[in-house]
Amino acid sequence: MSRHVPSPMRTRLRTLRPGRTFRHWCALPLLALSLTQPVTADSIAPQGHWKSQVLDYADRSLTGQQALSVAAVPLNGPGIEQYINADRAMSPGSIMKVVTTFAALEILGPTYHWDTNFYTDGRFQGRTLDGNLYVKFGGDPKLTIERLRTTLSELRGMGLDTITGDLVLDGEVFQLSGGVPAFQDNGNNPYAPFLVEPSAYLTNLNLLHFQVRADERGTQAWGSPNLARVHIDNRVTAVAEGDCPSRRSFAWEPVFADNGQITVRVSGKLPEGCRTTAYFSLLPHEQYSAALIRSLLSDLGIRLQGRDRLAAAPEDARLLLKMTSPDLVSVIRDINKWSSNVMARQLLLTIGSESRQDSDTDDRVAGIRAVYQWLEEKGVNTNGMVIDNGAGLTRHGRISARQGAQILLQAWNSPFAADLMASMPLIAMDGTMARRLRNAGMDGEGRIKTGYLENVRSIAGFTRDASNTTWVVVGMVNDDPAWNGQSVLDRVLYSLHHKPPVGTTLSKAE
Repeated sequence: MSRHVPSPMRTRLRTLRPGRTFRHWCALPLLALSLTQPVTADSIAPQGHWKSQVLDYADRSLTGQQALSVAAVPLNGPGIEQYINADRAMSPGSIMKVVTTFAALEILGPTYHWDTNFYTDGRFQGRTLDGNLYVKFGGDPKLTIERLRTTLSELRGMGLDTITGDLVLDGEVFQLSGGVPAFQDNGNNPYAPFLVEPSAYLTNLNLLHFQVRADERGTQAWGSPNLARVHIDNRVTAVAEGDCPSRRSFAWEPVFADNGQITVRVSGKLPEGCRTTAYFSLLPHEQYSAALIRSLLSDLGIRLQGRDRLAAAPEDARLLLKMTSPDLVSVIRDINKWSSNVMARQLLLTIGSESRQDSDTDDRVAGIRAVYQWLEEKGVNTNGMVIDNGAGLTRHGRISARQGAQILLQAWNSPFAADLMASMPLIAMDGTMARRLRNAGMDGEGRIKTGYLENVRSIAGFTRDASNTTWVVVGMVNDDPAWNGQSVLDRVLYSLHHKPPVGTTLSKAE
């Protein structure tokens, strides 16, 4: 059941971010100085009660204190900065998406959008287009089946029912001479949605959604989109009404034939009135997108007679249709709320393509360079930081808690602070924080991006204590295993809210 938010998002953001008072402006240089200066023995305050509690919990929950890194900085009220192993470069997991999305807001701008254009080199003859249909992709991270269907339906509105030529996909928007670094997942499902890689040809997140439902007739199975090459072998049996089983109760097995056909075999037992679902990425991006477009055209009653191929659209081709994405603010909301890896990686490639220099041949590398340059211009120390792919889905990414806090402090003072914060999950209410810290008296009291990777748990964002002081908080657990990492980081958020480290002078603990 959805949870009603009683006040508009804008009102909550105003509550989190106070007006620009004289005291606020005077405090900012001091905050920035404390974040950028290294801690020395002379500057270390006596270990406070808050830090002792956190370290004690880490000792009992992790393999040692060195597995935890924390930076907590008050922004607009009384509080003592807290640093635990804050200068150690840690594997961040998905909190790296905060860096990518904040960079995109300032480098590309909040109103940035992606265009996908349809061209032809042919002529209309009655209800027939005698020529090829070209699709010039723009790198849209959220080119959904619904938007494609709406746009392609205009062809039917033009009176078309036949296209005699080929379906030609143009993916020259990105340059990737170095390819896309593969992520070596330790799971047993190489077709999982979180593993989808970025591509100029990306549509509908490259996913197939399968469903099985049981009723008095037995079980019915179907997939969306309905692609000609993909079939379902439904071996699920219907049983008497009862509790609906979890998705893990069913076995899904894709079988790839030599002729290119794919059969997805599913087995298990499903009580009447229940359904189960699964998402898989089974086709290369260009094959998936071509099959999806053909399927949608067929549903609209339009026959495409030619074959599928990849090529650039001719310069003299005529524009048929133009599809414009939602703006960047809408896209980063999906990225951060639900931690979409492929959308974040697509966004880094977009930053690269827009920042490309004449000598560049790889937009991922160009995007990383642009983000580093942007951070350094803001005075953020990037020593030891490794961005890698912009999503955090990597074994190589690194950032320190202090660096993360520096970036969030810059975000707090950015003209686009409200846009970034609105994209982050609300504690106990939505996104990846929906089920965390429930019944803890903290609903909606923070906007926290989460990270989850093998041996990694992480948080980054803004949270508010019981006295209405807003804190920047970054926490990372790198432990083998990191099973207890989430509870440790939830304890950090809980204690910052209910028992924050407060004082009358600016001091820090390291």
